[in-house]
Amino acid sequence: MAASQESSSRLGATLREGERVTPLELFFDLVFVLAITQCTALMSHHPTWSGLAQGLLVLGMLWWAWVGYAWLTSVLDPEEGAVRLVMFGAMAALLLVSLCVPEAFGNLALAFALIFGVVRVAHIGLFILASPDDDGLRHSVLGLAVSTFIAVALLATASLFDRARQGALWALALFLDMGGPYFFGSEGWKLVPGHFAERHGLIVIIALGESIVAIGVGAEHALDLGIGTAAVLGVALTAAMWWIYFDIVAIVSARRLEEAEAGRVQNEMARDSYSYLHLIMVAGIVLAALGLKKTIGHFDEHLHTVPAFALLGGVAVYLLGLVAFRYRHVHSINRQRLGLAIVLLILVPVATEVPALVALAAANVLLWTMIAYETRMYGEGRQKVRRPQTGGT
Repeated sequence: MAASQESSSRLGATLREGERVTPLELFFDLVFVLAITQCTALMSHHPTWSGLAQGLLVLGMLWWAWVGYAWLTSVLDPEEGAVRLVMFGAMAALLLVSLCVPEAFGNLALAFALIFGVVRVAHIGLFILASPDDDGLRHSVLGLAVSTFIAVALLATASLFDRARQGALWALALFLDMGGPYFFGSEGWKLVPGHFAERHGLIVIIALGESIVAIGVGAEHALDLGIGTAAVLGVALTAAMWWIYFDIVAIVSARRLEEAEAGRVQNEMARDSYSYLHLIMVAGIVLAALGLKKTIGHFDEHLHTVPAFALLGGVAVYLLGLVAFRYRHVHSINRQRLGLAIVLLILVPVATEVPALVALAAANVLLWTMIAYETRMYGEGRQKVRRPQTGGT
């Protein structure tokens, strides 16, 4: 409490005490809704492998910016003192970055890099305010500042090039930016486990919401039996993806993070399973949203290779992210999810030879069959996990 009071009086910042996500954090995340939508739009306007790569690179950079604020608000109370105003400023900057996304590899490449730098500088600045008397946290923040500066510089340099060289510089920037906390160590970071897990669960919901938005955009203000059927199947697919994460996985993983030894062990678990592996899951959801958008608009036509990969491959990537997430927590592999991911990838060529509606229906059948199998297999253990007051842990 003394550290909290000193931070508040000297720096206008208050250390977090509660675990619940605050209204300002939810408000901040709304800007990320636009960011995800813009990534989907970028890939939709350029439905090629290079367009897919560009969309995922942009998503990766935006994701890492969001992750930084998730770690930040697990240390600082974002609604107290001057922090609230800085958060508003970061929201405005992130909004401008999102508006640059469609031309992030074109005319607005330099603008994207510079405004993205503003988002990151605000984040680093607030972290410095949070660590006046914490040498470990200050060391970690300075290490992050180095990797952030390098990444922003590479993005700005990339604006001078195009095509392969530009994409390569983006990929290097993303690798070095995300690799910063790995290479500079994890001992100094702080987090509130319950808050951190809940924050990432909410961002998964936001990403799933983009799938619902994609269905509406794909319908293009029309409705007939085919579009209606495709829309219902799209919602069913999104619901299946929600179930696979939130029914058991989110609950168990949050408890394991909370029970992990505070310090390096807990920080590395949070970094690996949430900051890193959740990007794979969110990328899979965004790809699936792209596939749904193309499917709704052309339900009676064959999907081209890239949209077919987005639909089935996106769900496969999501499943692979969940497999890796489980392995990081309990060091075991969910064979049915791994197997289904492989099956979905194998079916991508088939999806280009049948109507899009058939491919979407097949994905639903496979996902819901797996869910039914897992629900039956978990048995009473599932109820104990979901209702710990009955005696489960």
